[in-house]
Amino acid sequence: MSKFFSEKFNKLTPYVPGEQPKERQYIKLNTNESPYPPSKKAVEYAEKQSKMVMLYSDPDQKALTEAVAKELGVGADCVIMTNGSDEVLNFAFMAYCDDSHPAVFADITYGFYKVFASVNNVPYKTIPLREDFSIDIEEYLNEQGTIFIANPNAPTGLTIPLSDIRRLLEKNPNRMVIIDEAYVDFGGESAVSLVGEYDNLLVTQTFSKSRSMAGARLGMGIANPQVIRDLNTLKYSLNPYNVNRMTAGAGIGAIEDRDYFVKNVNEIIKTREQTAKELESLGFSMTLSKANFLFIKHDKIGGEELYLKLKEKGVLVRHFNDPKIVEYNRVTVGSPTQMQAFISAVKEILEELL
Repeated sequence: MSKFFSEKFNKLTPYVPGEQPKERQYIKLNTNESPYPPSKKAVEYAEKQSKMVMLYSDPDQKALTEAVAKELGVGADCVIMTNGSDEVLNFAFMAYCDDSHPAVFADITYGFYKVFASVNNVPYKTIPLREDFSIDIEEYLNEQGTIFIANPNAPTGLTIPLSDIRRLLEKNPNRMVIIDEAYVDFGGESAVSLVGEYDNLLVTQTFSKSRSMAGARLGMGIANPQVIRDLNTLKYSLNPYNVNRMTAGAGIGAIEDRDYFVKNVNEIIKTREQTAKELESLGFSMTLSKANFLFIKHDKIGGEELYLKLKEKGVLVRHFNDPKIVEYNRVTVGSPTQMQAFISAVKEILEELL
């Protein structure tokens, strides 16, 4: 760091994204991207907007917001569009966390939560997952801080039911609860239906996974209008034009092309279940993932060793160094062809051990 870097960031440990190697062509199963291209309508709308990039995008994102609100069944005043769901999550840490309201989240979950807490200089508390990696909602009920729960959780893919979220919201109506639904379209139960009932709920979602737009950076927050006004206060204080023209156009196209979205989601779910069965037949154990990835381990080979051997064979998966999950790897569900290549590589590795 330079001598000019503020001391307030001396202890900041940045988020580490999944590998994006350039040295060779890999089968990328490490960053939970969709294996399918974006909707043709999304591309068409983005291309149309590309001809107008000399002009600022609409800071209110009126057309996109209305399209998303209609899709989710809420009012347009209940939606904020952001530069990926990471932006709205950061807004939530800024708006609802301080010394009196620490952030509270699981010890094994989305790694950015700790970074958001640190960069915003707010205290945080982590609550251990159960031995089976599930969230024990009882551990959260009496917490006074702002609660962040990824549902489905990452990297485990496990979900909690809406009944548990209701209990959290009702236990302390003066506490904000943020439900991060980045992977909800692959089998989770969305809490968006609760937004009209509880004013202490914020749901975040993204176009990155199920709508094939990871590179476009588009997310949203869904909450009651007062909470959306809070978040817009921050947006307009930091970056009013946070969603660019082409991304906004692509987002509208993706929403309109619902058949394509449903087809791809169903294909990924089908491929996930088929891959899980094949892995189980090879001796792997795994969580019951409702996301677009599998969280796997094998008793005959360590997590890091499997990750490295797969990389040697041109297949990238995600390995974590946390002691609680060091024997596991997270495997993105790719296309059927990609997953068969992954299974073939795994079989070769296991055969080499014998």
